[in-house]
Amino acid sequence: MKLNKTLLALAISAMFLTACSDDEADQALTDGSQMGASGINDASTGGLNNGAGLGGSQFGAGGSGNYPNSRLGPEFSDPNNPLSKSTIYFMLDSSQIQPDFEPVIAAHARYLASHPGQRLALEGHADERGSREYNIALGENRSKSVANLMRAQGASDSQFDLVSYGEEKPAAFGSDESAWELNRRVELVYK
Repeated sequence: MKLNKTLLALAISAMFLTACSDDEADQALTDGSQMGASGINDASTGGLNNGAGLGGSQFGAGGSGNYPNSRLGPEFSDPNNPLSKSTIYFMLDSSQIQPDFEPVIAAHARYLASHPGQRLALEGHADERGSREYNIALGENRSKSVANLMRAQGASDSQFDLVSYGEEKPAAFGSDESAWELNRRVELVYK
């Protein structure tokens, strides 16, 4: 009987996660924001996608629409402000910050330094390749990389919650490079 309850809870959790992820992926595909123009202002990935960038703000929790942290102020929904970007993308098997994302991280670090009571969750993710344990570790390392750079620019340790979901919360489903690029990320979620 206890086993049946456990299986039922796991099945419900899996259905919930699948439904949430489908909604995010569908929204990104519907509004066309999944693939953006290249350049620092849109937090592009440059070399990750042969020069075509990825919009960096369509994922994450809280807020509304494409700007999940927009409840914090208008600068978080201004597409020309790096604070509107809430996703940092990574290369395969890497936790190294790409130069295109350094201005985005610096802007968030400055915001945190000027708002010492503000907290930020750094949610690390990986694509589906690799073992579950490896992907959890990789997501954690990606979160730590972003936190280290923010600390170097004035943010405080007490402002961060580091989380790793590994491959458990994909931004895009699929087993191709376009899906994997979207899943190698850290989401910046203000609390």
